[in-house]
Amino acid sequence: MTHRLPVRVYYEDTDMGGIVYYANYLKYIERGRSELVEDLGLDQNRMKDEDGIVFVVRRVEADYLAPARLDDRLEVVTTHRPVGRSRWVFDQEVQRDGQVIFRAVVTALCMTLNGRPTRLPAELRSKLGDEV
Repeated sequence: MTHRLPVRVYYEDTDMGGIVYYANYLKYIERGRSELVEDLGLDQNRMKDEDGIVFVVRRVEADYLAPARLDDRLEVVTTHRPVGRSRWVFDQEVQRDGQVIFRAVVTALCMTLNGRPTRLPAELRSKLGDEV
């Protein structure tokens, strides 16, 4: 599954030079992951409240390839794959007019509320099919 999220660069996203501040790319890709999870039909609040499990980011590998600027129209492209019992890896790009300007690999862990890794929820495993 590939998820696409349109993002517009606002003044608040930029530095004094009108270029997107580097940390804002992490916010853009977080939104992409959140929307993908929702599109999969997973309710993270319910998972936390009823099952006592949450997803946490463990690792981010990021490459900044070209700057985005004020008023650019961007697209966050997210693909994903389970890795092992408790890891979920997201390959993400931020594109402008089809050109990749930022790329990241994000590893998330499924954790209990007391901080222990746990198996990806059955609801997610069934949606991902034989990949888990």
